[in-house]
Amino acid sequence: MPSGREDAALGSAAALFRCLGDRCRLAIVCHLALGEHNVRDLTEHLGPAQATVSAHLRCLRDCGMVTVRARAATGDAVTLCPGYGAPAQL
Repeated sequence: MPSGREDAALGSAAALFRCLGDRCRLAIVCHLALGEHNVRDLTEHLGPAQATVSAHLRCLRDCGMVTVRARAATGDAVTLCPGYGAPAQL
């Protein structure tokens, strides 16, 4: 039986794997590994509607994988958090 700390770590790891288990979120992470982008750029490059990309970004932010910085002129800037890169060469 895992201790409280181990259980919390397992929960965090499971959430991260669930987050990366979605094809669109994985594509967003791979694209962000190239550098900072705004939601419009991600929408144009990946194809889903802006609301869909925003929902996926919320999930990635909740998992601690991305940061979203508000910018009025060009839209929110999205970057991968340090320590995360492209999961694989796709």
